[in-house]
Amino acid sequence: MSPRIVEHMTWHQSHDAVDGVMVHPSNGEAWKHFNNVHPHFSTESRNVRLGLCTNIFNPFGSFAAPYFYWPVILTVYNLPPGMCMRPEFMFLSTVIPDPSSPGQNKDVCLRLLINELTQLWSSRALTYDILRKHDFVMRATLMWTINDFPAYGMVSGWSTHGKLACRYYMENNKAFTLTNEGKASFF
Repeated sequence: MSPRIVEHMTWHQSHDAVDGVMVHPSNGEAWKHFNNVHPHFSTESRNVRLGLCTNIFNPFGSFAAPYFYWPVILTVYNLPPGMCMRPEFMFLSTVIPDPSSPGQNKDVCLRLLINELTQLWSSRALTYDILRKHDFVMRATLMWTINDFPAYGMVSGWSTHGKLACRYYMENNKAFTLTNEGKASFF
């Protein structure tokens, strides 16, 4: 509803890379590939592209304390580089509390967010564009997750431990177990 912000929501479609340098995710191959695969989404420049960020957080500042939180933050990538990482455009969507880690409850904790993102992708949402003074049907997509390896395992459900921790190479990796330590190692 803010005309000052609405004009920036279509910035991603109107700028060019500077001297071939990627200055924004919209200059990247993943963004361009998504546009080619989903042309109906990309034709409406006001459709929202999101990133999901999460990591473990200990409110007591010491990892010796037995309690952790997993904040789940959504970021809007439609905005210019100077705006998309500002705190006012980062939305705390979920906080997953747990004494050790979300474990098997992560799906339950993320279910409401997944339902809302699914609805915004398929059902769409009637939205008012204050700059153009009319309603439009907006869609949203989750383009990326940004996290460290343990959080990646929590969000994706992929085991990030053992010889099959790498989801790209899987059983074709050159992993082995250290004899004395019993830890998986990779080349």
